[in-house]
Amino acid sequence: MAGRHLRTRKFSSPAGIAATAAVGVVLAVGGTVGAVQLTSAEPAAGPAAVEALPSTLAPTSASPSASPSASPSLSPSPKATPTRTQAASRSKTRTASPKPTAKKTTTAPKVVDSGSCGASFYDEGQMTANGETFNPDALTAAHKTLPFNTRVRVTNPTNGKSVVVRINDRGPYIDGRCIDLSRAAFAAIASTDLGELTVRYEVLG
Repeated sequence: MAGRHLRTRKFSSPAGIAATAAVGVVLAVGGTVGAVQLTSAEPAAGPAAVEALPSTLAPTSASPSASPSASPSLSPSPKATPTRTQAASRSKTRTASPKPTAKKTTTAPKVVDSGSCGASFYDEGQMTANGETFNPDALTAAHKTLPFNTRVRVTNPTNGKSVVVRINDRGPYIDGRCIDLSRAAFAAIASTDLGELTVRYEVLG
């Protein structure tokens, strides 16, 4: 079996060598130009422009199935719970209760003289000895010697009732009687139907 071998074509002539060199130069130049074009086709690196997003973007938590134009539904606001307000008087600052003030004690009037005698009453309108107009409804009395405006306590020993009168007149001028009371003063300790009774008197200083 005859063997098969390759035959290599050789260019030995100067024209062949020049043609081969020209093909190589063309291939080299074409590759460089292509590389230059590929490089120039790439976009120049520079700062990326950032587009401002609108301020009315839908919240990211919105459901994907929601329509882009639909606004997110708002949940109903909870009802305000009514609060109790105190009365103006209870909302004020409480202070300590004031301490009770000590009551003023009035000392009993001093008795400078006392005794017993008959008493009567009168009610006729007249001028009193000290220049006042007699008033039968006032707690006054007539005495022979006591100074005007002297206060006398007159007590009915039968029932224990007493009245304090002011001396503004003179009398009585009947034996056995030492004081003549106004009608109102006599009625405070006894019935006016009696007309006269024995009393105990105390001159107050």
